[in-house]
Amino acid sequence: EALRYLSTLRFSEDDLAYLESTGLFQTKFLDYLKGVRFTGEVHALPEGSIFFKDEPVLEVSGPIIEAQLAETFIINAVSLQTLIASKAARSFHVARGRPLIDFSLRRDQGTDAGLKVARASYLAGFQGTSNVLAGKLYGLPIFGTMAHSYITSFPREIEAFRVFARLFPGITTLLIDTYDNIQGAHKAALVAKEMEARGERMRYVRLDSGDIAAISQEVRKILDTEGLDYVRILASGGFDEFKMARVLAAGGRVDSFAVGTKMGVSADAPYFDCAYKLVKYGGRPVMKLSTGKVTLVDKKQIQRRYDDKGRMLRDTIALRDEVAPDAAPLLQQFMAGGRLTRPLPTLQESREYFLSQFALLPEPYKAIEEPAPYPVDLSPGLQDLQARVEREIHQRELGEM
Repeated sequence: EALRYLSTLRFSEDDLAYLESTGLFQTKFLDYLKGVRFTGEVHALPEGSIFFKDEPVLEVSGPIIEAQLAETFIINAVSLQTLIASKAARSFHVARGRPLIDFSLRRDQGTDAGLKVARASYLAGFQGTSNVLAGKLYGLPIFGTMAHSYITSFPREIEAFRVFARLFPGITTLLIDTYDNIQGAHKAALVAKEMEARGERMRYVRLDSGDIAAISQEVRKILDTEGLDYVRILASGGFDEFKMARVLAAGGRVDSFAVGTKMGVSADAPYFDCAYKLVKYGGRPVMKLSTGKVTLVDKKQIQRRYDDKGRMLRDTIALRDEVAPDAAPLLQQFMAGGRLTRPLPTLQESREYFLSQFALLPEPYKAIEEPAPYPVDLSPGLQDLQARVEREIHQRELGEM
């Protein structure tokens, strides 16, 4: 998304007319903006990459006005989707192969955010989304069940189940908790047997409330007793990686999870603190010394090392031109002269890349409670340059010797 934005950066006549109407800008500057295009270069991690604290994700080189105009969009695009993909990846890890569906749209923070949540969660291992527009725009698999309002609009619950099963015989998922999960399960089993007689098969029953671990065990028994071992159990209702872990640890017989609000808004970590800072200007490495916001100087590269089994071992943040024969460089060039230098991956390719990389991350770093810190250090070259520039700033700006 950031690369597409840079490759099409320009101001339309409407844009310029609005800027002129504010009275904030000189005519000469607005005339300049008519011809603005991004002419620089971009080095970035391929979408779907795994990275860690303080590591550069994307570096823009070019005339400062072009790079500065793109700042807000790049931070917005990268931070939100990285945040959601990280949250979704944690759910994917806990699920241990159980399908996950994005059910978050109704409570996402805006419809545009809902689209990004659907895309980012799919990239991070989810099977699909209930967001039909996201399915259209991004080619995502779409899933849905039935609403409580659908059931309560019928005189009897079982009538709602029967009508739904006849309307959607290939994707029948019955929501069984409207009145009582256990009674709903018995009714669903009856409808499933009726479907069998027609040569059809129910796919899921859905649990949406109560003690999911205990209820799912009882529902599984009911279904199995009726010879319906092929009917699976989908659980929804406030799930994220933490609730999923609790339910599964308690013996929950859940085959698939619909993950909603807590993933869609990343409830436990609602923002991703990333920055877009000047690191070199006119050939001169620069940095901030602000308390708690010290930046790393110059153009950089991430060097990743792997153990003898091919698993991620440790990373080094290095200067762009530093070479480490025993490490793989992660940042790749995607733009030069304002043009893309390689085809952008499809979403499916980015998803497959994430899955391949996530498999290489050792288990201690994936833990949702007290994960081990992944080792990231600075190269000797970067450390030396960082120290030199800091000394120069102390002398020049703070009068220290």
